[in-house]
Amino acid sequence: MTGPSQPAPPPGWYPDPDGAAGQVRWWNGVTWSDVTTPAGPGVAVQASPLLAPPVRPGAANPPELLASGPGGPGRIGWVIGISLLVLVLVVGAGLLVGSAGGEGSPAATSSSSAAVPPLVPAPGPSTFPPGTVRIIDEAAGISYPYLGEGWLEFDLFPQAEVTSIAGQYFTTQELTPDNTIFIAQCTSGPLADGYGWGGPATLASTVATVADSVRGNYYPQPNERRVLREEERTVDGHAAYLYEFQLSWNAPGYDATGERAALLLVDVGRPAPALLYVSIPNTHAELYGVIDRVVGAVEVL
Repeated sequence: MTGPSQPAPPPGWYPDPDGAAGQVRWWNGVTWSDVTTPAGPGVAVQASPLLAPPVRPGAANPPELLASGPGGPGRIGWVIGISLLVLVLVVGAGLLVGSAGGEGSPAATSSSSAAVPPLVPAPGPSTFPPGTVRIIDEAAGISYPYLGEGWLEFDLFPQAEVTSIAGQYFTTQELTPDNTIFIAQCTSGPLADGYGWGGPATLASTVATVADSVRGNYYPQPNERRVLREEERTVDGHAAYLYEFQLSWNAPGYDATGERAALLLVDVGRPAPALLYVSIPNTHAELYGVIDRVVGAVEVL
């Protein structure tokens, strides 16, 4: 896409090259990812002329604003813009001087009758835009956000670690050496028996046992595990425990050579705790941030 004098844009989220409104797609520095995500809090969108989506009909700048010759409309546009900027600065300075005029001054009285709204901190990476659709897992007793276009309702195989399964996934490899698909997933369910659950005091030991189980059941063997986080959490006032790890392997025929996964076990006040399982292969490492965002947005029903 680029010549010697045009280095490729750096990796990051850019407006969807297909022109989908409100969607961004990951550029890895060489090519596009096949997964999009809605633009919103926690997604830093970059801009590059080389990666700009196509201009939709009617969206082009008016021709009169494109002229830049001496005295042309483009020059007039700049003059008008600068004049407006100067006017705004003058008015703003007047307001500042007036607000410092003392409690009895007219400016002070006007200021107190129309309070300036406080600054609102920018949303953190774990937040989702208002109105985000949520997956409601009635069986497990938790809900969490739907991750948007490209993620499908989980309708695949059952998993040994839960008695029922709900959630979402997308396919990252259509055919693996063992004739299955490889997926990224964000699923949940009530914990099955046999993993050591004995109440809130066993959250840490139980989720570690579950981690051993998923490592053996769903990934190429042999693999190596690096634990990233083991920490107590509180979810809607309920005790929980997070276990996050990175797996790596060297198995011929697999597109991915590793995966990041997180298990969140929540004591929801039922006989079985709720298990949330999020996994992202390293072929889609740009989506690792999904883990923190989802874990931070889990709610107990």
